[in-house]
Parts: sequence; structure tokens; C-alpha cells
Amino acid sequence: MLPVLIKAQQGNHCSVKKSPYRLSMDSGKKVYTQHCMSCHQADGIGVPNVNPPLNCKKVTGDKNKLIDIVIKGSATHEEINGIAYNNVMPPNAGLDDQEIADVLTYIRNSFGNKASAVKVSEVK
Repeated sequence: MLPVLIKAQQGNHCSVKKSPYRLSMDSGKKVYTQHCMSCHQADGIGVPNVNPPLNCKKVTGDKNKLIDIVIKGSATHEEINGIAYNNVMPPNAGLDDQEIADVLTYIRNSFGNKASAVKVSEVK
């Protein structure tokens, strides 16, 4: 009887399909870890006066501006929450449209953020 119980407990857990949102979040976390974390830190807080935090309205606001920053980089030295950030963000030419959509979906829904997902069609 025990082998039957063990078999029943194993079930079809591997056949459960992840939602497109969850796949995007998982992929985005990997992209973030490889390409963004060294500057913006594991917790998304950044480095004061150097690299800005990612838990701010700028991240959850206009998707097009955010997409543009990831693709083209940024050297605007904008103030965020009263602090000026001086480091230049380089363009991310090595990321494809799907990776950009995924990492922005991850960032917009991590570090205390809650915003809509970014679609590949919006990145194009």
C-alpha cells in the first residue's frame, strides 16, 4: 500500500504549466541577476549617489521611458527621492526584446513595486 501512496503523492506536479506572467518573472529575475544586480543590488536599492533605486515611481510609471533607458542607457543624472545619481547607465544592446520585457516585468513587480507587465510588442 505504501508504494501506491508515494506514487499518488508524486502526482503530476511536473505537468503544471506556469502562467506567461510567472515565466516572464522567472526569466526576468535571471536577466536581472546577470545584467542589473551589480549596480542596482540584490534588493533593488542601488548605491546612494551612484546607481538609483528601482523601488520608485519612475520604474512603475511610463513603460516607454523605462524601455528606452534599458535599450539606450541613460546619462541624465536625475534626482530620485531627493538624491542625485551620477553613474551613467550603459545601453543594454546585448539583450533581446523578450529579455528586456522580462527583466522590466520583474523589476516593475519586485522591490515593493506593483505595476503591469511589459510585453515584447511594447519593447519592439
